[in-house]
Amino acid sequence: MSQQGEKPAAHEDDWWRKLYDETAPDTGPSSAPDSLDDRFDSVSDTVSEAVEPESEREPEPLPLPEVRPDPRTAWDPYREQAPPSEEPERKLEPEREPEPEREPEPVVTQAAVPGPRNTVFPAPWEAPAGPPGPRTFAVPKPPQPEPPPAPLTPPAAGPATAPDPVALHELPPDWAASDAPADGGGGARPLIDHLGDRPPTYDAEPAALPAATSENLDALVPDTVLDGARYGTYTLRAASVRGDSARFRGEPRRDALLTARFGAAESALVLVAVAGGVRGGEGAHLAAADACRWIGGAVARSHARLSEDIRAGRRADLKSGLHRLTDRTYGKLRARAAELGVEPGEYTTSLRCLLLSADPDCRTRVFFGVGSGGLFRLREGLWQDLEPVIPEEAASGVSEAGPDGDRLTMDLQITTPPSPYSDGPAPPPAELFRFRASVARPGDTLLLCSNGFAEPMRDEPELPDELAERWGPPGPPGLPAFLADTQLRIKGYADDRTCAAVWEA
Repeated sequence: MSQQGEKPAAHEDDWWRKLYDETAPDTGPSSAPDSLDDRFDSVSDTVSEAVEPESEREPEPLPLPEVRPDPRTAWDPYREQAPPSEEPERKLEPEREPEPEREPEPVVTQAAVPGPRNTVFPAPWEAPAGPPGPRTFAVPKPPQPEPPPAPLTPPAAGPATAPDPVALHELPPDWAASDAPADGGGGARPLIDHLGDRPPTYDAEPAALPAATSENLDALVPDTVLDGARYGTYTLRAASVRGDSARFRGEPRRDALLTARFGAAESALVLVAVAGGVRGGEGAHLAAADACRWIGGAVARSHARLSEDIRAGRRADLKSGLHRLTDRTYGKLRARAAELGVEPGEYTTSLRCLLLSADPDCRTRVFFGVGSGGLFRLREGLWQDLEPVIPEEAASGVSEAGPDGDRLTMDLQITTPPSPYSDGPAPPPAELFRFRASVARPGDTLLLCSNGFAEPMRDEPELPDELAERWGPPGPPGLPAFLADTQLRIKGYADDRTCAAVWEA
């Protein structure tokens, strides 16, 4: 059977057997001539006998070739197709019989199918066509209010317009109007504002940089320092900003700020040191930086004992020990002034420090320092000045009671007992020493600041009132907002501002 399942005919089987029959004898070589010329003559005779002259054959009607559209026009969108009336006539072979007239076939125009050879892509500078794709660096949109219900009568449909490609790279209107705050809260970007009827003389932003040489690069200080932390039950914010006058004149920031943690876990101790160099001193910013670095090193070496005394409430030990560490720091400042060949009064600074325990069960906050500045507390919406002015006629050591039984101590050349925190003899006392240890309450805000911030706090009621509103409930501001708060400008106060605030939970 064949592959199609049909049974072959009998004569086909006979032909197959005759062709491949192995019993048939071989015919052997042929005796006919077999040269190239013989083969050509044989083929020529056969062809001439098989082909009859055209004049002797009966003419047959020729079929018309089927007219099909040019396949190139199916994928070439730029090829112009000639109309049917303009197509060139096809020359056919002469016909014996006339062909009956045919009705013109309808012209079928096929849709151009873009092929891979001439697919047109937009240029890189052209807007993409089609539906908009995903946005680059997409920003999640805040929740939007539900749209109002559609009217009963639908509006007339206008012409369809393609989406503007520029809109793919624009932020939503509610996000483009104001930047998201860095502290994650609500509201717009915090701005530096001023209080009073008139703005200050100088600009609110830095203008000139301090002069630098190849020898003083290590002595340069940045315009602004910002820091923060959270331990136990309190949140800390600290900032130091160059004053408007120094920004305008290209002078360095004279104030210095140090925030450091010593130890770990509940026994850790946080130190905040604020120093303000004397006005007009050529190396005032260097003296302030030295004072912060040296008092920081002294506290670091004694932090275990200091942390234990703070948690145990040993105020007498804390007072004598910190007094000795402070005197040692000012002794180094005097020695440094001698090395530089300047008077001790030219290479000195005010120094005010806070010691905060990381233990959540300890709410004792210790203040100590020397020189001008301020220590304030915001409690129940009202500011309290925890550093009252001491009468000038005091000729000896004065111990004055503060609010809530706290003690404020001034020491005028009084010899102190040996310090339990360091070895070696103490240098002779040089400056007035202030010490205060108080217990914080939930909701309190303690503010330690240099003289550039303490003066407007005491002399301009608008500043403490504004800060009381900003720093009250619901809690501490973020770092950018706190920095803007410390730069609330008041005409007539253009010195450096350095402060540290502690919010009690």
